Amino acid sequence: MLKVGLTGGIGAGKSEVSRLLVASGAVLIDADKIAREVVEPGTPGLGAVVEAFGPEILAPDGSLDRPALGAVVFADAEKLAALNSIVHPLVGVRSAELEESAPDGAVVVHDVPLLTENGLAPLYDIVVVVDASPETQLDRLVRLRGMREEDARARMAAQATREKRLEIADIVIDNDGPLDGLAERVGEVWAELARRARA
Repeated sequence: MLKVGLTGGIGAGKSEVSRLLVASGAVLIDADKIAREVVEPGTPGLGAVVEAFGPEILAPDGSLDRPALGAVVFADAEKLAALNSIVHPLVGVRSAELEESAPDGAVVVHDVPLLTENGLAPLYDIVVVVDASPETQLDRLVRLRGMREEDARARMAAQATREKRLEIADIVIDNDGPLDGLAERVGEVWAELARRARA
């Protein structure tokens, strides 16, 4: 089994890269998806988040109101750290369970947005960073995701710098250009990952 850590700044195109890797045959463990699962209604995770941040972060149906929570934590580093201290251990346990169930010889791609920030690079055999310039990230967030520019800038500022991400990269996928060239770049990376998994 080859354990791959996949990361990139918000708006860099990491989700598209993980989709292409899965289409090539990778087993995907998506930290964001797991992070949503561990705070679904009725979970201990959601209970702990409500205890920490109050019932105003709940939607009327009892689910987590993500925009309300985001407005609280992305403006305050201590509150963000408090949220991460609740959610990250739960994500870690679930990720390990999914990894153990992957077939022998698999390329297991852990899609981890905060891999750099949380010093997780040593957990993986190889780290792949999807890279785009801050200008490209901002443009995609505002134009494609409909974020307000100040919200997009706050999200970007809460993440590691581009330089810090590139420092931990074993492989960099440049995604500064149009998406139509991305499949070819990811195909080359997949060939290398598959080769290492067989080695």
